[in-house]
Amino acid sequence: MTGTTTQSVTLVAATVGTGLMAGLYFAFDISVMPGLGRGDDHTYVTAMRNINDAIDNGLFGLLFLGAFLATGLAATQQQRGGRPDAARWGWLAFALYGLSLAVTALVNIPLNNQLARAGADAAAARTRFGGRWTSGNLVRTLACTAALAALGRALTLHGRASAA
Repeated sequence: MTGTTTQSVTLVAATVGTGLMAGLYFAFDISVMPGLGRGDDHTYVTAMRNINDAIDNGLFGLLFLGAFLATGLAATQQQRGGRPDAARWGWLAFALYGLSLAVTALVNIPLNNQLARAGADAAAARTRFGGRWTSGNLVRTLACTAALAALGRALTLHGRASAA
């Protein structure tokens, strides 16, 4: 592959991966959490534990970290390829995606771990978990969606520079 083709593939991969993550977080915001919220405490806690166990897999890990790494690589390639405008948008996307990772590490994962260790009092576990987890997820959704928009702009600028 040529340098320009490699840059294009990396930028597209970063964009697709970030879009998938934004979509996953958004799905939790608009359907999973509201749906679970309609159930009783035991169902809520059991379902969230099952979701947390199911999502802890290699494919999710590859996407979760791979999108971040691809975004950083894409920004670097744009910079080195003489596309500073596209690179700036790539670095913005990298920072925004990094914010979603930080929120995951500092808010959502610790809450998931607390929920996994919670005792038999499902109402107390749900109270400690629900609002904070949902707020953290909303930040992740917004950060990944903004990163996706930034990558879209980087793609546009990359395409214009390649066509020139």
